[in-house]
Amino acid sequence: MESVSETAAGRRCGPCSMCCTVLRVDELGKLGGTPCPKLAAAGGCGIHASRPSVCRAYRCAWLEGKFREDDRPDRLGAVVDFAPRGAGSELVIVEREPGCFDASPRLQEIAEAYRPLMIVRITDTRDVGDADRPFRVLLPGGEEQRVEGDRIEVLREGKRAELRRLPWLERQARRLFIAVRRLRLWHARTRNS
Repeated sequence: MESVSETAAGRRCGPCSMCCTVLRVDELGKLGGTPCPKLAAAGGCGIHASRPSVCRAYRCAWLEGKFREDDRPDRLGAVVDFAPRGAGSELVIVEREPGCFDASPRLQEIAEAYRPLMIVRITDTRDVGDADRPFRVLLPGGEEQRVEGDRIEVLREGKRAELRRLPWLERQARRLFIAVRRLRLWHARTRNS
C-alpha cells in the first residue's frame, strides 16, 4: 500500500518508508532505528488509516518541500530533517546505514550548505539504545566532532586536533537520560504486548 502523505509542495512519500525506521513510536513500542512492525510486506504502512499520531504528524524536510525533488530520503540514503536545539535548530542527517553520508556527494553538499548556519548532526539507524553508538557533529567554522560514548575526537581541517572525554557531570546526566529512555520504551513494549 502506497502512502498518501502529501504537502503543499505536492510531494508524496511514494515508495519511501525510511521514516518508518527512523522514528520512535512509543504507541507501538518501536525504537527509533528499527523497522516498524506494521510495515506491509509490499511496502508502505499496514495500518495507515489508524497509524499513531506521531506517524500522522511527521513530515521530513523533503516532504515539506525543502531540497531538490530527487532528494527523497530513500533515494538519498538518509532522512534529512531539522530538529530544535536550544533557541535555534540543527540539521540532522540519519543514514540508512553507516557510510551513506561519506558515499554521497549530495548529502555532503546539503551539510555544507547548512553548516555555516547551524550544527549538522550525522547519525545512522543502528541500535539507538546503545549509549556508545557513534555520531558526528559538523560545526560552523569547519570543526568536526566524532562522538562515541563519552569520548569526543575533534578534527580541524580533517586532522585530529584533540581527543577528550565528556565532563563527569555530563557523563552522569547522559547515563541517566539513557536509563530513563530505556525504561519508557520497556513500558511501551509491555503495554503493547
